[in-house]
Amino acid sequence: MENADQTSLLPKDAGALELQSDASSAGCPAQSTVAYIIGHITVKDPERWAEYCSKVPATVAPWGASLVFRGEGAQVLDGTHAYTDTVVIRFPNRSAINNWHESAAYQALVPIRKQAADVVIISYDGQQ
Repeated sequence: MENADQTSLLPKDAGALELQSDASSAGCPAQSTVAYIIGHITVKDPERWAEYCSKVPATVAPWGASLVFRGEGAQVLDGTHAYTDTVVIRFPNRSAINNWHESAAYQALVPIRKQAADVVIISYDGQQ
């Protein structure tokens, strides 16, 4: 393997990610900006958590948000990750995230969330 071409060890489409990220600097049209929240979660009370999860969709819908991923951690491949669950929600922009997070509808759920789980919510700007 010493003389093997290192690029043969990469997935066939690995270069595509690099090309996409360089597209805007190469004069290509910029991709639309979106924003995401990622929640890192450790459930303390499964019944209360289920109640909270059932009510969150109605609070994000008015802000144009959609669930990207929700799951339980299967395997930490590198480093440490103390949380049991993760959620990713896409919003049209950061303003929508802030408006959702501060909305009366979501704030009414915060006490349930705090009883149900330890949660860290982080927002990110991204590209679509």
